Amino acid sequence: MRIFIDADGCPVVHETIDLAQKMNIPVTIVKNYAHELQNDYAEIVTVDISRDAADFYIANHLKHEDVLITQDYGLAALALSKKCRILTQNGLLITDHNIMRLLDARHVNQKMRQTKKIYTKHKKRTAEDDELFKAALLKLLKEV
Repeated sequence: MRIFIDADGCPVVHETIDLAQKMNIPVTIVKNYAHELQNDYAEIVTVDISRDAADFYIANHLKHEDVLITQDYGLAALALSKKCRILTQNGLLITDHNIMRLLDARHVNQKMRQTKKIYTKHKKRTAEDDELFKAALLKLLKEV
């Protein structure tokens, strides 16, 4: 088992690495070259800045039972087809049971933004959000 982090815009990279290191689980961070990131424990893969380059790299390297940290539901769907476990930065476990609802909501929200009928504002991330993520990740890793 390996943990892959879709790192572009991911606020829980360090939390994931800290927990993985304590449990001796290898980590691969995939980012584009516009993001600076260094870590002595994790393998860091830098991809082109083109659209979906990180997603394609991850999708091509995931194996059965790997864990993926991502907010990208399209990538999550690909990972599910490889029998991987997927967790969002908010600690939501993405499964075969909720992926279609998540993809449908993403599609509707994209359409609404295109027609200017919805404006998405994200609340500022809190320390409590990080703790909820860490608890969800720990639970997931203990189940594997």
